[in-house]
Amino acid sequence: MQRYMIERNMPGVGGLGPDELKGAAMTSNEALAKLAPRIKWIESYVTAEKTFCVYEAEDEAVIQEHSKLSGFPANVITPIGGMIDPSTGG
Repeated sequence: MQRYMIERNMPGVGGLGPDELKGAAMTSNEALAKLAPRIKWIESYVTAEKTFCVYEAEDEAVIQEHSKLSGFPANVITPIGGMIDPSTGG
């Protein structure tokens, strides 16, 4: 499966509390269960107005399906070609 970075425009998401974020994760998990094993959520980063989510998926179409089922937008879907971090530099 391919890894993707999904950018979701979600105004005000950074102001959500723990219970609201838990509810959002539960909604996402319910959609993922319907689409398994074609998609897997790895992690998400929350900013003031967006989330950046890392998923493994068989293709972009299943990410769009997840978006429709969950109600969360998938504004930009970018295949991840690799990863670097400080240890890459030695």
